[in-house]
Amino acid sequence: MNPRVRFAPSPTGYLHVGSARTALFNWLYARSTGGTYVLRVEDTDAERNRPELTENLLAELEWLGLDWDEGPLYQSERRDRHRAVVQDLLNRELAYLCDADNQEVAGQEITEGLAVRFRMPVGQTVAFDDLVRGPVSFATDDLED
Repeated sequence: MNPRVRFAPSPTGYLHVGSARTALFNWLYARSTGGTYVLRVEDTDAERNRPELTENLLAELEWLGLDWDEGPLYQSERRDRHRAVVQDLLNRELAYLCDADNQEVAGQEITEGLAVRFRMPVGQTVAFDDLVRGPVSFATDDLED
């Protein structure tokens, strides 16, 4: 198993102890399993992001001795890719625009400001093995879209 884990800070403030813990846990997990540690910067909040905070976050991670195998990747540079994936999910009816009914969504391009929700299948069970909790399962009928 070669897991791929990531740390995804938002450059809206300084690194705090909770984020440092998450960064460290993911780094340790990647290193102990031969996995890949990805640094992904969540810089899509244009109103609150500040470039100097991104630089500071990178320096703080380096000070902690954490290195990354990929990145830093900047979410703001991937908007076109994200929109394409969302459009594909909409086209395949695996997701929908939350404030439009199915007829309104058909053939519609992604519009700014609308939330996209995954369409949950009816009458199925989702099951997986969580590395911390063990076997987990739940009925899709118990979840909202």
